[in-house]
Amino acid sequence: MAKRIIETEIQKEEQSKEVSLRPVTLNNYIGQDNIKKAVRISIDAAKSRGEALDHILLYGPPGLGKTTLATILANEMGSKIKITSGPAIEKPGEIAAILNGLNEGDILFIDEIHRLNRQVEEVLYPAMEDFVIDIILGKDQSSSARSVRLSLPKFTLVGATTRAGLLSAPLRDRFGEIHRLEFYTPEELTTIILNSSKTMDIMVDYDSAMAMALRSRGTPRLANRILKRVRDYSLVCHEGVLNADITNEALDLIGIDRNGLDETDRKLLLTIIEKFGGGPVGLDTISAAIGEDSGTVEDVYEPYLIKNGFINRTPKGRVATTLCYDHFGLEKP
Repeated sequence: MAKRIIETEIQKEEQSKEVSLRPVTLNNYIGQDNIKKAVRISIDAAKSRGEALDHILLYGPPGLGKTTLATILANEMGSKIKITSGPAIEKPGEIAAILNGLNEGDILFIDEIHRLNRQVEEVLYPAMEDFVIDIILGKDQSSSARSVRLSLPKFTLVGATTRAGLLSAPLRDRFGEIHRLEFYTPEELTTIILNSSKTMDIMVDYDSAMAMALRSRGTPRLANRILKRVRDYSLVCHEGVLNADITNEALDLIGIDRNGLDETDRKLLLTIIEKFGGGPVGLDTISAAIGEDSGTVEDVYEPYLIKNGFINRTPKGRVATTLCYDHFGLEKP
């Protein structure tokens, strides 16, 4: 059990390049202005009282910076952060061990918190509300369970999820702050790409950065991934020269079109149009037709397609819009 707990806790000093691109303070965090204002007030208030932050729930599509924001909260509070995920915590004893290892003011970040099992959740309830945990020691001669209550240091739980609706009401109600992360604008992503290019020591002009931003689906994680792919293309095919034309060449090569749609997006949309007459068609049917898990379709692909008007979600199923037909040069029946 101890080995599993160690494996699930990822410290801030991760050595990967992806982590090095993440901002470490709120001032350097681009976008999500309303959330930044709210958490800045919470941080200043907590520090003035000498207390830990209230528990915070962050939700929204993947890749928008939930883990980054949790790390920034720890940096701003001058505390340590321990990171794990819902599926990695299988037993109540594992979450109890993690909680017992926290220090005063520490932040525990649980990604995919909606995937915690019910027994683990029940350990979190008193921990979040009263900062105590009940340890079951076994049964005495009367066959009744014996337990001991342990006090915990005042910590902050930061939960992240792509599916807030799957959280149980008792768990959701114990968070003092709940924030939804929104997709980023092209201008915000352009700033992120320019900042990342400096960290990666790449010469990128504004037009090239904007070209990448327009194809990044409003997601910083994808923007940084695209930057790396464009960097590799320019190095191999153009001796390191990078401009807007070369950027568009690289993005066309890797299959991301001018609207940020990749091969799976196009396959999903064309499936609705060609196989199901434009819809309505159910999520499970679409997932089976394109060979993708329904959760992946709903969490990863649909939010961007719906937000940008390519499909509508109706009570009867998904429906392709006029914009979707126009994108493929087709006439809507």
